[in-house]
Amino acid sequence: MSSLNAVTILLADDHVIVRQGLCALLNTDGHFSIVGQARNGREAVEMAASLKPDVILMDIAMPLLNGLESTRQILAANPAAKIIILSAHSDDEYIDQMRQAGVSGFLEKQTSAEILTTAIRQVAKGNIVFSPSITKRLSDNQHKPRDRDGLLKANSSRLTSREAEVLQLVAEGLANKQVAAELSISIKTVEKHRQHLMDKLNIHDTAGLTRYAISAGVIECGVQLTII
Repeated sequence: MSSLNAVTILLADDHVIVRQGLCALLNTDGHFSIVGQARNGREAVEMAASLKPDVILMDIAMPLLNGLESTRQILAANPAAKIIILSAHSDDEYIDQMRQAGVSGFLEKQTSAEILTTAIRQVAKGNIVFSPSITKRLSDNQHKPRDRDGLLKANSSRLTSREAEVLQLVAEGLANKQVAAELSISIKTVEKHRQHLMDKLNIHDTAGLTRYAISAGVIECGVQLTII
């Protein structure tokens, strides 16, 4: 932990009002120091590497790179990073994948201030924390069927990290050329990933990929208003 016993925190959420509210709450407490605010998953990955905060508060639905993929990349680069998911999305599959990725906590956004600050302190000490409702669901899910990776079985095929990145960018309306530039890969590679996505998900057009991304919580429903 950093000097003066203040827990350093990186906030990752695309909503300004959420970040402002969290800053006000945590600064009032007096035991926390906000060292950075990321507006999307890519910024979160970069700031986590440069700032090395004690705890990262991460949303799931963010532009350019969602919280799940951002978490995977941060922990791949630094397995000791401590990440708490703070999100409105708390489906069983999200929780299971985040646990598999190695997060230190998962809280719902309706969590009280007391639970949030307690969770941050516990995670900073190296403990694992889940909100009470999620803890109960984890207990209920212990006997549900799981796949070979130990994850709860889902209806769709699992995507690679790169496929998930391409899915999000395509669903956000980026053309192949823009996706290629964003990910620093060739247009042909983007086309290959798009085809793999469609084959795995049994989807045949971009509108279908966008609807899938919205239903899966990869992007928020307001991102693509033109899809019917």
